[in-house]
Amino acid sequence: MRFSVTLLSLIAACSLSFGQEIKYERVMILGNSITHHGPSQAVDWAGNWGMAASSIDKDFAHLLKDKFTEANGGKAPEMMIRNVATFERNHATMDIAKDWKPFIDFKPTVLILAIGENVPNPQTSEAQEAFLKALKTVLDLFKENGNPKLFVRSSFWPHQVKDKIMKEACDYYGGTFVNIGALAKDEKNYARSEREYKHAGVAGHPGDQGMAEIARLIWEAVENN
Repeated sequence: MRFSVTLLSLIAACSLSFGQEIKYERVMILGNSITHHGPSQAVDWAGNWGMAASSIDKDFAHLLKDKFTEANGGKAPEMMIRNVATFERNHATMDIAKDWKPFIDFKPTVLILAIGENVPNPQTSEAQEAFLKALKTVLDLFKENGNPKLFVRSSFWPHQVKDKIMKEACDYYGGTFVNIGALAKDEKNYARSEREYKHAGVAGHPGDQGMAEIARLIWEAVENN
């Protein structure tokens, strides 16, 4: 009987190892405070996940992680979730190849770029060209080092110019642009509609419903591409 149970266990293990295709191996989500923000007394934020979800499992990045894991038959992909707001603010002057080396070396098979909100308003053509150039520099590096499937998310707080530039860069590299701008029109998608916050900036972030909607729209794009 012991032999039979052991044999059945081995058969089951082999079935999981060889029968289930791992669709998503390494997933990278690069964003800003909506993606991840550590504790900050300055804004009365105690979480260490996407601001302002009520818990780590409610932010859009971890909701997506659950979706990727489910699609992998229960095996979680390697995940890298990082805040790159420094790039948003300093894209015109930073050494992208140097500063982004840890991200490039990860060689994601899926890259989700969820930025835009902290990019200074590019009012001049020079500023717009600088933002586009920086995005193309980033995406060039990924294309040359693993060439991941690309998804670029628009800003949660819509901005016609910045979103247009991000879509242009995304289209240039054959990625999928995910427009989430309509979410900002529904007050229920803001954290302030779910609970009180002392800091208006935190309250203006997507809450649990907003996070779920962002995850839903990105996942629909992943499934369809």
